[in-house]
Amino acid sequence: MTKQRITEILQTGKKLVSDGAWGTFLFAKGLKAGDCPDEWSLTHPDDVFDVAASYIDAGADMIETNSFGASSLKLKHFGLADKAAEINEAAARISRRAAGDKFVIASIGPTGEMLMMGNVSEEEMYESFKEQAIALEKGGADAACIETMSDAEEATLAIRAVKENTGLEVIATFTFERTPMDEYRTMMGLSPTEAAQAALDSGADIIGTNCGNGVANMTQIVKEIHQAFPDAFILVHANAGLPVTDSDGKQTFPETPEIMASHIPALVEAGANIIGGCCGTTPEHIRAIRKILNDK
Repeated sequence: MTKQRITEILQTGKKLVSDGAWGTFLFAKGLKAGDCPDEWSLTHPDDVFDVAASYIDAGADMIETNSFGASSLKLKHFGLADKAAEINEAAARISRRAAGDKFVIASIGPTGEMLMMGNVSEEEMYESFKEQAIALEKGGADAACIETMSDAEEATLAIRAVKENTGLEVIATFTFERTPMDEYRTMMGLSPTEAAQAALDSGADIIGTNCGNGVANMTQIVKEIHQAFPDAFILVHANAGLPVTDSDGKQTFPETPEIMASHIPALVEAGANIIGGCCGTTPEHIRAIRKILNDK
């Protein structure tokens, strides 16, 4: 029997729950600053599996993969560009094993290169994303979550690379910062409407926003996207608030699971179809979101 696609479920009106932060868990398990987290899919597969499984146990309908920085362009800084396909396939296989019959939405983050600087060509960036996407599909992913984007050109290349070379559904999310004028813009100046338009024009099946904001601010971003594209499906991965740095330089995120959960009805009302977490969120946050959506 063919597995339902994510968009087919969303068309029924059902709201889905995604996962939360990964990096915090990997650091707790021994990842050091300056290490390559994506390589852990090869060197520490059991630890990576534990992170993935913790979110399934918390009630997530879908989990990501430990592959956010696993494009060859990003991995080259660790001397691992030649292992890009191996790392991505391993990451997807780990999450596939943890997910069971739930969805795996494979993480694809920015390459760290800027096309406008001229140090990488569009073709090179496309090929890097293509290699990553093919390996993630081979490892068992159901969709690609192209996330934390700020540049329309890079996002477009990533979306095209997935759509033209795999059968994966495509989720594309951008990160926005609040301006003094109480507007939201990416680092490259895109508004939520402009970013969503670029993603949809490139073939994204689901659009949205992740990182950079707590759940309350995400509501305003989602509302703008939904008003511009009322028929589009929207995913939100909010931080657990904005990070607070103590005198020792340690960062914490202030929004408890209860605080985050209290904003979920407003987020749904604004137009969100899939809700999960980004930096600072834990399985407890996902469990709280799950409960709210179950009770609606």
